[in-house]
Amino acid sequence: MPTIRKEILIEASPEHVWDAISDVGAVHHRLVPGYTEDTIMNGCERTLVLPQGGITREFIVSVDEKQRRMAYAVKETRMPLLHHHASFQVFPHGDHGSKLVWITDFLPEHLAGEIQARIHRGAEVMKETIEAEAQKGWQ
Repeated sequence: MPTIRKEILIEASPEHVWDAISDVGAVHHRLVPGYTEDTIMNGCERTLVLPQGGITREFIVSVDEKQRRMAYAVKETRMPLLHHHASFQVFPHGDHGSKLVWITDFLPEHLAGEIQARIHRGAEVMKETIEAEAQKGWQ
């Protein structure tokens, strides 16, 4: 099973980054605005409303405050996935920054290029969004 590991250095405190990551119902505001138009929560199921009417349904598997780790699994999407599980974990980095580690396991393997591209772009948008939010003094 392929695994993609992405480390994102963010100029914001670990507390701030974790607050954004753990706010599982605000993906469209706090992580990837423009790539996700809305987030709908129904218990542990999260539906991401995408531009042009697409959706992605996910299960929130775990939100671990102590470890600053959130895990989710894709249940339904346009991609022909057989399996998808991912996690975000926040670590201190330097004096005032954070390292966000995003790990994604998936099948089938032939989707690796497309998933890698989405993770790369998603990481850029998350970094920009979280840093801008931190500068405005969100919370």
